[in-house]
Amino acid sequence: MSSVPRLVIAAPSSGSGKTTVATGLMAAFTARGLAVSPHKVGPDYIDPGYHALATGRAGRNLDAYLCGPELVAPLFLHGARGCDLAVVEGVMGLYDGAAGEGELASTAHVAKLLRAPVVLVVDASSQSRSVAALVHGFASWDPEVRVGGVILNKVGSDRHEELLREALDSSGVPVLGALRRAPQVDTPSRHLGLVPVAERHGAAVDSVEAMAAQVARGCDLAALEALARAAGPVPGGSAPWTPEPVPTHDPTRSAEERAPVVAVAGGSAFTFSYAEHTELLTAAGAEVVTFDPLRDEQLPEGTAGLVIGGGFPEMHAVQLSANEPLRRAVAELAERGAPVAAECAGLLYLCRELDGLPMCGVLDATARMTDRLTLGYRDAVAVGDSVLAAAGTRMRGHEFHRTVVEPGSGAAPAWGVRGPGRPRVEGFVQQGVHASYLHTHWASEPGVARRFVERCRTS
Repeated sequence: MSSVPRLVIAAPSSGSGKTTVATGLMAAFTARGLAVSPHKVGPDYIDPGYHALATGRAGRNLDAYLCGPELVAPLFLHGARGCDLAVVEGVMGLYDGAAGEGELASTAHVAKLLRAPVVLVVDASSQSRSVAALVHGFASWDPEVRVGGVILNKVGSDRHEELLREALDSSGVPVLGALRRAPQVDTPSRHLGLVPVAERHGAAVDSVEAMAAQVARGCDLAALEALARAAGPVPGGSAPWTPEPVPTHDPTRSAEERAPVVAVAGGSAFTFSYAEHTELLTAAGAEVVTFDPLRDEQLPEGTAGLVIGGGFPEMHAVQLSANEPLRRAVAELAERGAPVAAECAGLLYLCRELDGLPMCGVLDATARMTDRLTLGYRDAVAVGDSVLAAAGTRMRGHEFHRTVVEPGSGAAPAWGVRGPGRPRVEGFVQQGVHASYLHTHWASEPGVARRFVERCRTS
């Protein structure tokens, strides 16, 4: 298990074509009959949706900031169980990590933690011989990072490809593919990146198929697979991460001791979720049931707790607001003191209104879109006790939004936050509600899920 074949797909900068190549490789290898494990460096939720479409397996994140470097290899091995090969899509440029933290959480950092060969995707559209200097610089910058090959993207013509290959002949880094410009593989973007798969499933399927065809046509899949198989064992003798199981409950016991139903928001408006969260809730003894706030007018039968993750409620505010029966059901659940955990989009949904449209009204706050992007990692500490954490619990999180909630915190804030600027408090804790802009990865603190499920049993 610890020697699972693996590749990291990186680039000199964002916009070079990492997602196209990584997703195309995943789909092309899957089409060859391989079980492919898809991974994404960093906190991004959107690319893993395309990875899942390409492979038929949950896309998983590897974030050395949110989870700590020590969990990267175990989480990788957990996701890669039973797979023939793993493909890891990088984030930003190869050596770009958490701001002010050196290599921490960069693609290079994760590649070193996994001891995985790197394939560098280079946008070659405006260069020829200079590509050799670029590749040489990236390949030699850190001797612990093994750049095992280059894929040239946005190549203009046969002659252009010939010039690029000639330039790279003496670099010592083999060319493993050359891809022409292909508009059909492009995926639409908006204010927070690519449009999620859930919002364009049919078109997304077509895009992934086009990526697979382009990669299969332009890349040496045999050489890429051989590079992956030469990776060797994951360092450190790491064992796969696993959610901590609890004994199965006897169905003859009282209702209070049976698995509480935890409703998890899904559908097009709430697409941001880490797969490990559901696994941790299930391991803690919950019955996890997904529902769609855009379509379902009631919470799942027997709901004892509610998890509303991130997504794009601002794009679906009219429909969310129009579903008055569900908004009322959410408000009634919160009023009864049931545990409710809401992150970012979930926070907006619990507000009184979003862009002037009525929402659930659980929180005495309003939310609106702005032109300002709030983005970055945060260090957080629980200000007081809540259904998720005891006072003083430390976690790391990530903010990624163009909205603002006023006020930014309640009488009992959720977190004290350190990031750019002065320390601050943010979020809301009231009765059983914990609502915050902060995206967190519960694998870094499994007690969060256990605490939440236990409160679902007793509330």
